[in-house]
Amino acid sequence: MLLLIFPVPGLTRRFLPPSRMLTVAGLAVEIAGILFAFWARDHLGRNWSGAVRIAAGHQLVRSGPYKTIRHPIYTGVLAMYGGVMLVSSQIHALLAFLIIAVAYWRKLRLEEKVLSANFGPDWDSWRRETWALVPPLF
Repeated sequence: MLLLIFPVPGLTRRFLPPSRMLTVAGLAVEIAGILFAFWARDHLGRNWSGAVRIAAGHQLVRSGPYKTIRHPIYTGVLAMYGGVMLVSSQIHALLAFLIIAVAYWRKLRLEEKVLSANFGPDWDSWRRETWALVPPLF
């Protein structure tokens, strides 16, 4: 995350040209991403955990953003980081975003294995009806 925010000598070259419109768009993506993640967290309720685990009484949540996206908190956080990357438009921010995206993809895959093992056919049905992250990209 530090790589995303702080300029790194040798990695400050821009991958996108400076633009006020790009900065405004990046800030809008950041705000939309964090609001989306908060909305998803609210719908997840007591099922939320920073660790990949199944809590007592855990249920598959299919309301709010979970109607179409299995991991809307990850989607929102990635959008937020993507917005920061756009505002910076420097190579260090692009590299940081890619590292963060790979880390979230890894965690997503672990989480899906745990959910599949615990919810079986209900999980498989929900998985077929939803996108993992941003529709229609994933």
